[in-house]
Amino acid sequence: MNKAVGRDIPRSTALLVTLAHMIYPVIAYGITVAALLLVARAVRELLSIYKKGQPDPTRNTMKKERLANMLKETLGHTKMLNFSVTGVAHWFVMIGFGSLFGTLITAYGQVFNPEFALPVIGHWQPYLWFTQFIAWATGIGIVVLIAIRQGNRWNHKGRTSRFLGSVSWRAYYVEATILAIVVCVIALYNLEQTNPTSEAIKVWATAKIVISMTWFIVISLNLTMGVAWHRFLAFFNIFYKRNTGDLSKPSLGALPVMLSHGKEINFEDPADDDVFGLGERGDITWKALLDMTTCTECGRCQSQCPAWHTEKPLSPKLLMMAMRDHAMASTVESEKMVGPGGAISSDILWSCTTCGACVNECPVDIEHIDHIVNMRRFQVLVESEFPSQLQATYRNLEMQGNPWGSNKNDREAWIAECDFPVQVITGEIPEDIEYLFWVGCAGAYEERAKKTTKAVAELLHIAGVKFAVLGKRETCTGDSARRTGNEFVYQILAKENIDTFEQVYANYRGKKKVVATCPHCFTTIGRDYKQQGFELEMVHHTQLLNQLVRDGKLKPVAKESKTITYHDPCYLGRHNQIYSPPRELLQSTGLQIKEMPRNQERSFCCGAGGGRMWQEEKLGTQINLNRVDEAIATGAEEVAVGCPFCRVMVSDGVQGRQSSVEVLDVAQALLRSVKPE
Repeated sequence: MNKAVGRDIPRSTALLVTLAHMIYPVIAYGITVAALLLVARAVRELLSIYKKGQPDPTRNTMKKERLANMLKETLGHTKMLNFSVTGVAHWFVMIGFGSLFGTLITAYGQVFNPEFALPVIGHWQPYLWFTQFIAWATGIGIVVLIAIRQGNRWNHKGRTSRFLGSVSWRAYYVEATILAIVVCVIALYNLEQTNPTSEAIKVWATAKIVISMTWFIVISLNLTMGVAWHRFLAFFNIFYKRNTGDLSKPSLGALPVMLSHGKEINFEDPADDDVFGLGERGDITWKALLDMTTCTECGRCQSQCPAWHTEKPLSPKLLMMAMRDHAMASTVESEKMVGPGGAISSDILWSCTTCGACVNECPVDIEHIDHIVNMRRFQVLVESEFPSQLQATYRNLEMQGNPWGSNKNDREAWIAECDFPVQVITGEIPEDIEYLFWVGCAGAYEERAKKTTKAVAELLHIAGVKFAVLGKRETCTGDSARRTGNEFVYQILAKENIDTFEQVYANYRGKKKVVATCPHCFTTIGRDYKQQGFELEMVHHTQLLNQLVRDGKLKPVAKESKTITYHDPCYLGRHNQIYSPPRELLQSTGLQIKEMPRNQERSFCCGAGGGRMWQEEKLGTQINLNRVDEAIATGAEEVAVGCPFCRVMVSDGVQGRQSSVEVLDVAQALLRSVKPE
């Protein structure tokens, strides 16, 4: 009897041991099957959402260039490394996600056999060292990112935090998951080296699989969880970024053409079913939907937005989140995007200055401005719902060809104030004219901007550069109309100017070179007009004057002893990446430049762009005062600008602060050095 009992005990124990060993594979493979099914369903749902979006064939060009740029941006972390510590930490976390995939595959074998290793490389020491290095680097990286997030949380309260409005639990969950997986990888490696047959290997391998698959289950059930989904979607979003001529640069400068059902709208003969802008859920393009679902809620855009920094309701991050949640909610396709009950309020929509800070900062190339302008287009062209001050601006543009409503015949009035000849072209441009000087509306009518116009003209005259102006033949480029959504008025103005250019250059055999003092004119003529099939070689006056100084045609003789700070215009800097020429010009005169903390690609807007020049600033504090406070704090005696809009806004701000700081254009600083009184 005792012998029989003795024989039965080992069998029971063996059965229990076998069942205990099987529990690890059952758990690991069971949760994996569930995760894969849910991921497949989530991917199908996302693809279905994108397919419902309006077509955009402009994204399908230059496949090789797009691939090269995507690899450069992602692997090189070209945007993220702007925040150096954060960028390095995030790079290792990103690399770890792919590089440690082999350890996950190994775990699936280890739940059966603790000694399992990948074929060929599983026991190769360099591979093991590599995985450990990446694991530790990823672990350190995620700890750094956690510390940065928490530091921001405690050191920046309210609107000063770039994480304000983000769904915090999602970020915390992702960070915790990464940290837990790193712990599993390191623990498994140590056990493999010290006790390769240990049952603990099965436990850690199962834990690693469960943690990983739970993460996939969670994100599959939360399609708006961009902080997780961007790991996959960012590659596609960057690949399909808007092509502005150079994929390595942000999607700024020219605005996209207006598409309807995947085709460019013919404003001379629009179709009955044309969609004018973004007004309803069904109007969103597939690329815009991809933008929304890729948003990581990191808040880099928010941290640089001038509207947000001056207590206005617009945050580019919160805008994308609101559009995303609206687009992916169970709503009818015709539900409005803007206005009462919509995802976006009118105050949010019209607070944007289109400065480009959000687009420039976004690490996944979201095109905030394009979406804002597309919503403005619908509000203006379809709903006729826009700020009342713009009504007068549109009327002035249509009737007088300038936003001030000044008399067309006064465009040449500034010439009479010059004591040197200025040639006005009445027919075709003569062959000996090297540059057509585009004066612009501000340069012709606004008193402060006229000083810049006359300074540039005199400097060109002194340098012996043959130039001429169009005088009364100029009309507004349409920048303000287009960027406030009135594409119809823009098309009229653009066609009128292009017709004039074609007449002027009809038989001209040289390069069609145009110099402009206004970055808005510079951008619109040089980049937006290309969409109408007309191209010119546009030069900003700071570029041309800087080249003339380099060539010795302009010689600063009176070296300045003053200190000066330079304000980067958004449409010269971020939209066109022109930063050095203005500074080099100022330095050539001997001026000592004191940079503001926010400068170059992180310059703070003056508040005039995107049609804000023509609207009252009723919400929050004034953007120009915020910028002027920063300029005054440098202790500089003067503030230099390179844009007539900036000149107006900064001058008004200095006056509002009752400061003695002088505001002048870079050209004026150069002229007084070249031609001392």
